[in-house]
Amino acid sequence: MTFDDELRTLLDGKVFVTVATLNADGSPQSSIVWVQRDGDHVLFSTTDGRLKARNLAGDPRVSLTVPDPANPYRYFEIRGTAELSEDEDRTFQQAVSHKYLSQDPPADPEGTVRLVVRVVPRKVISFGV
Repeated sequence: MTFDDELRTLLDGKVFVTVATLNADGSPQSSIVWVQRDGDHVLFSTTDGRLKARNLAGDPRVSLTVPDPANPYRYFEIRGTAELSEDEDRTFQQAVSHKYLSQDPPADPEGTVRLVVRVVPRKVISFGV
């Protein structure tokens, strides 16, 4: 699955993306994340203690809503599966923090396991485009 130029432009900007995962009981859980595009995959950072990480470890199905900040009636939905890997040296977390804030992120509490979530798209739907 490949992204079109409009979606790539949004993902390359400082867009706030809503990620939706499934709780163990099947109910939805959503949160706002910063993202980085890697080709036609979308990456975000979290920790292993967060609900979204636990949900994705149990069920990798995920949905991302990518709004156009200039037009709230225009957005993309990316449905796919998530692959989790450890961000041992926090390289990814630093990169995404620099994208959004132009500075290093604060240190994680001792013992925190930082993860990179890679969303592999299966379907992209555009609205208002």
